[in-house]
Amino acid sequence: QVQLVESGGGLVEAGGSLRLSCAASGRAFSNYAMGWFRQAPGEEREFVAVISRIDRNTYYSDSVKGRFTISRDNSKNTVYLRMNSLKPEDTAVYYCAADDTSWYETHSEAKEYDYWGQGTQVTVSS
Repeated sequence: QVQLVESGGGLVEAGGSLRLSCAASGRAFSNYAMGWFRQAPGEEREFVAVISRIDRNTYYSDSVKGRFTISRDNSKNTVYLRMNSLKPEDTAVYYCAADDTSWYETHSEAKEYDYWGQGTQVTVSS
């Protein structure tokens, strides 16, 4: 079992930045690839970014590539999502998720993930 707790969400103006954090507890954090997803009201949950277990592979959705950066600190059991140049369309609840997969794999489908946090709201005003 892994417990995930997101933090760092809030209200920001368009063009601003936020850094989300996701703290993990339970089984060894380095056993999991870590992903970020988001869900806007009335929309499907959407993949944002993923980082492999040993911080070598990252992958981003086209909508955030070049603006968002995912990173992890295995010594702190924490994954981060740095979000720059935020747009109103980035408004959503952001979730982190843990994927019990091989050390090099990354997945963008929510069904591949085993554990989820409760989410943190990000609101970008225009």
